[in-house]
Amino acid sequence: QVQLVESGGGLVQPGGSLRLSCAASGNIFSIGAMGWYRQAPGKQREVVAQITSGGNTNYRDSVKGRFTISRGNAKNTVYLQMNSLKPEEPAVYYCNAFGVRLTTSWNEYNYWGQGTQVTVSS
Repeated sequence: QVQLVESGGGLVQPGGSLRLSCAASGNIFSIGAMGWYRQAPGKQREVVAQITSGGNTNYRDSVKGRFTISRGNAKNTVYLQMNSLKPEEPAVYYCNAFGVRLTTSWNEYNYWGQGTQVTVSS
């Protein structure tokens, strides 16, 4: 019913930049918040940044000042601008949509994208 499709991952040198995009599609009535998470091999998935429908943002401490999360003019899109990427930040980055209300249900749901690989290497 709902799909999240990420794009923008790839290989970048330390100190470089990447911009991730995520578009949610389906019978969506509204989305409470969208966010980006990442998971490195052998580690737990961790939150990177979140943005609410009202535009409030939240970042993990290690990315503050370097990463910027934003929502597109189409409200079901979210971006993550990543600057000054560090060698310890390669991971699969996942898009998340939280508090999703469908046009066909009163319930709220949580959805994940399939992930996009970010590699930081010289």
